[in-house]
Amino acid sequence: MKEILSGNEAVARGAYEAGVKVASGYPGTPSTEILENVIRYENIDASWAPNEKVALEVAIGASIGGGRALATMKHVGVNVAADPLFTLSYTGIKGGLVLVTADDPELHSSQNEQDNRNYAKFAKIPMLEPSDSQECLDFTRLAFEISESFDTPVMLRTTTRISHSKSVTITNDPVSILPAPKLERNASKYVMLPGNARVRHTIIEERLKKLAAYAETLEINRSEMRDLSIGVITSGISYQYVRETLPDASVLKLGMVYPLPLKSIREFAGRVKVLYVVEELDPFIEEQIRASGITVIGKEILPICGELTPGRVKKAFGIASSEMQTSVQLPARPPNMCPGCPHRSVFYALHKSGAYVTGDIGCYTLGFMPPLSAMDTCICMGAGIGNATGITKVLKPDEQKKVVAVIGDSTFLHSGMTALLDMVYNNSPSTVILLDNRITAMTGRQENPASGFTLMGQESFQVDFAELVKSLGVRNVRKVDPYDFDDTMLAITEEMDRPETSVIITNRPCVLIKRTGVFKRGTPQKVDPETCTGCKACVKIGCPAIIWQTDSGLKGKAVIDPQFCTGCKVCTQLCKFLAIKGNK
Repeated sequence: MKEILSGNEAVARGAYEAGVKVASGYPGTPSTEILENVIRYENIDASWAPNEKVALEVAIGASIGGGRALATMKHVGVNVAADPLFTLSYTGIKGGLVLVTADDPELHSSQNEQDNRNYAKFAKIPMLEPSDSQECLDFTRLAFEISESFDTPVMLRTTTRISHSKSVTITNDPVSILPAPKLERNASKYVMLPGNARVRHTIIEERLKKLAAYAETLEINRSEMRDLSIGVITSGISYQYVRETLPDASVLKLGMVYPLPLKSIREFAGRVKVLYVVEELDPFIEEQIRASGITVIGKEILPICGELTPGRVKKAFGIASSEMQTSVQLPARPPNMCPGCPHRSVFYALHKSGAYVTGDIGCYTLGFMPPLSAMDTCICMGAGIGNATGITKVLKPDEQKKVVAVIGDSTFLHSGMTALLDMVYNNSPSTVILLDNRITAMTGRQENPASGFTLMGQESFQVDFAELVKSLGVRNVRKVDPYDFDDTMLAITEEMDRPETSVIITNRPCVLIKRTGVFKRGTPQKVDPETCTGCKACVKIGCPAIIWQTDSGLKGKAVIDPQFCTGCKVCTQLCKFLAIKGNK
């Protein structure tokens, strides 16, 4: 059957066709839609985990139990999952296990641009890299076969363009004959005490040799011989750019990027006059080819930063680009919090209070953007609280109170709890603001343990943050309604003055939350032009619903778009001239 699928949809379909029993992950662009599509298949137990480490550990458990298992995450999520991943390479698997890493060249929605092909080499496990949606499906199926044939986890690497691009894909029925999951004891294989691990390390090195020999026979590593004056070795989305840019060149397309089929590469190199490697980010393939004594051209002409495009590949090869050039300067459209976002008033209050804000990963990272301009650090998931603790350790007491950590509900559950425990344990006087909007909003409003629902839509336990932080030793816990600006401002200023750890919890849901009845839209507000003095107090919160007029009869006045306004009334509270009221 033919379907038009995105890469993420195709990976989900491939998992279904491969007979996957358990799928676990943590939402992160560009990987999120994989699990959101896995739930279409009723025979797969799919779940969001609190973080990527737990997701991989759930998949490992399912594999040890004899079922095929899938773990999904974005590239930086593998950093969180690295601890179990490296030991998993030693233990091997029982049921096939595939880890999808969705990399993000060009940092479309990420804090770094790491190339996770390096993880495969570092952990000594095979990695496949598809070039389109059909390969996403086929390679997912193949990855499970390789996993079980070689007793190894397999990484499947996608990138943003592969994850989100759609193409025609032929789907098939799922495999019909797989061993039924069965619990069997094999402690010497799965208990990684030093004595057992030493034995397994030797097995890993032998496994790599077998995988390298296997790579030479794989059809997904194929030579496409054309003009022999130019030969290009490539993989993933880069293959599409090479075919578009150099249609007559000979190409060695690699579907398995680790371990490399060096014999096939050497044979291909011997048939072409000049050899190139076209790959995004690190010279991962290029360096291995050079180390094998083969002359190759790569990063001398291609960028190491950012993603490739047909235009960038053409430029590298000195080919005139047919891409349309325009002198028109489009207006900048920076990201912004949604109208009615409960985070907005918090960051406005933080800005006014002069706080030094250690931020975190989430929608609220946009608190960095003007006009709010109220975030000073953002490193990784959960780092805001730890950063605050570290900063206060080097400051004088009168400066310590300025430090405020900000973290979202999902991020707190992901990796903020241990940092808060450390903050309390080591007597840091910092204030933590826990922004509970009851959803994992940034990646598309996925459920988490604070929402009370699972990925499958089943009602579940809902975390009580006040009780949770108290159990970690926080004695000063305060709840505020972020739509009440005065109370929010008071809470922040009072807790900043407190000489010990304190936590402020905001309690408004995301305005875009999927479940009905959670967010209730208020009455849109309206500016009275006769009363408005043009003081711009309402504009300083950066709400997209508030428009400053510059070229109409209302020039120098604010106007509120009733289609955008959610009726949060934060702007109403900021207007000293009572010019903003409910739109009747």
